[in-house]
Amino acid sequence: MFDRDTRRGAVFATAAFTFWGVTPLYYKLLGSVGPVEVLAHRIFWTVVMGCVVLHVRRDWRRMLPVVRSRRTMMTLLASSLLVSTNWLVYIYAIQTGRVLDASLGYYINPLVNVLLGMVFLGERMSAARTVAVALAAIGTAILALSHQGSPWIALCLGFSFGFYGLLRKQLQVPVVGALVIETGYLLPAAMALLAWLTATGVAAVPYQGVTTSLLLVAAGPVTMLPLLWFTKAARRLPLSVVGLFQYIGPSVSFLLAVFLFGEAFTRTHAITFGCIWAGLAISTADGLLRARRTERLLRPVQQADGAAGPE
Repeated sequence: MFDRDTRRGAVFATAAFTFWGVTPLYYKLLGSVGPVEVLAHRIFWTVVMGCVVLHVRRDWRRMLPVVRSRRTMMTLLASSLLVSTNWLVYIYAIQTGRVLDASLGYYINPLVNVLLGMVFLGERMSAARTVAVALAAIGTAILALSHQGSPWIALCLGFSFGFYGLLRKQLQVPVVGALVIETGYLLPAAMALLAWLTATGVAAVPYQGVTTSLLLVAAGPVTMLPLLWFTKAARRLPLSVVGLFQYIGPSVSFLLAVFLFGEAFTRTHAITFGCIWAGLAISTADGLLRARRTERLLRPVQQADGAAGPE
């Protein structure tokens, strides 16, 4: 469990999810640029950096079967709409002082995944996970019924990313290549918007100075680097372990929202987050117990295979 490869996987996972957790700092720096314009730059520079990564890795040939499959390309079109919606709502949340709502969205996402797996993939939901999803629903309902209004940002982020993962789970496509195709679908609209903003003299680039321009160019690395680290982690760690690391991101964002950005953390928030944290603890414990049970069942088979030797 603690060999060199596993330790490297843990480092990559920690880096990826910590990076995602601190990205509100990046989008706060772009507060003078509208969310839609930031999204357009994120799409453009993600395509650029993704193509560079594919070229360096010499992965273009691996993408040929992908672009030849009509079903795969249509699925990636649908996932591109989901990921762009997720990005836009996230950027809007950060720039309007709703980081707490954004962190809530990514806390409920694992439980949304459980629910979607049951509804669309026919996966069985254990009693423990049923309780976990119910707790998340109760916590979200409490927040929705409070005087603080509907938690639409959290729900939109949680479900858009959940459906995105559901679609991508059905495809065997390289992660970087898939992201290039997804953002490539959106590239014409993004470039048209940026061209129009530039022509009318209100574009952030170049009219807001060098610093803002460089920050917008950095949208490519900000998107791609944690994704590459996550991919390296997923290759080295069991899925159940990667699932534990994913709570780093919303936890870091939660701490930034409360202690750095000064967002109000009310009693209603405490009840809502408490319900969801309890649900996550139950779901995680259930997942770990199932993983251990599966490992115990497979161990005698693996030992027998090892004793038999190669054929």
